[in-house]
This record gives sequence, C-alpha cells and structure tokens, in this order.
Amino acid sequence: MALPSNHEVTQLLRAWTAGDKSALEKLTPLVYDELHSVARRCMAGERTDHTLQTTALVNEVYLRLVDCGRVNWQDRAHFFAVSAQLMRRILIDFARSRGYQKRGGGTIQISLDEAPLVSCEPDSDIVAIDGALKSLAVVDERKSKVVELRFFGGLSIEETAEVLRVSTETVVRDWRLAKVWLLRELSQET
Repeated sequence: MALPSNHEVTQLLRAWTAGDKSALEKLTPLVYDELHSVARRCMAGERTDHTLQTTALVNEVYLRLVDCGRVNWQDRAHFFAVSAQLMRRILIDFARSRGYQKRGGGTIQISLDEAPLVSCEPDSDIVAIDGALKSLAVVDERKSKVVELRFFGGLSIEETAEVLRVSTETVVRDWRLAKVWLLRELSQET
C-alpha cells in the first residue's frame, strides 16, 4: 500500500476540523498503520505478558483524538505530534496505575540516538523518562518537545522541525543536547 501524501492527510484533517464526518472515515485508514508502527516501537521493549498491547494503545490514542473536540489541525505533522503526546500520556498513566514508580530500583541507561528505533523501556523507566522530560521542559521547553516528538512520536528530524517551526539544524542541535541532559538526569536517579 502506498503511503498517503502529506497534502492528502492535511486536507482530510482540515475537513474533519470543519465538521466533515466522512473525512474522519477516510483519514483513519491513512494514519492507522503509522500510528500502529509508532505504538509497536513503544511497546517492543515491554515484557511479553504486558497487559497493554500495541493495538490497545493505538485504539486509546484514536479514542482520545476523536473525543478531544475540534482541534484546529495544521497538518499531518501536527496530527502526529498530538498523537505522540497522547501516547506518552497513556503510557505514563498506565505505568503509574500499575504502581511501578513505588518499586524504585535502578534506572537503566537509555540510548536516545535513534529514536524511531528505540523502544520504550518497561513502565518504571517510562515514568523516569517522563520525570526527566518535565525537568527538561522547565529548563528548555523546545528541547523537551523535540525528545517527545522523536522518542514517543517517532517523527523524523524534518517532521519535528516542521511541527516546531524551526530549522532541521536546530532540531539536530536540540536533540543532541537533550540526549546528554536526559542521560545525566537519568543516571543521577540510580
């Protein structure tokens, strides 16, 4: 199946925003596989008996997107940025509800070099990453967004630059600095 064009997805998002219910029906199959791919990367590092499955994560993101009312979708990248935020929140909420944060234990060093290839670590590590990202957001909101979009959303450098409306060089620089900062933060927790 050929990937849909950015323009096609953007048009459907805007039509959906304008109230065209049929646009959502056309949009769903165009973005589902990509959302599923992002969720699969996030779930790949989880234990095999994990109760939250990839499809359930995608479905939960979908339900929240449909329930969030009328978002003024700018383009495809904006849609996947919002989806990345939702995926992050769902994984964090799930980890917290499972009580992994109370168990403590050593934090594993996590490489963020190739975000699309990196899977989310077990629940307690996701909570640690979330805490570190919140701390980074206090220091530098944009760097925190870069990590969220790349790590949780699986967006490319170019897509991240488009969402944040900055140059690709800025994203590369922010990505590099954020990785160093987060690794330092996560290693202090051990």
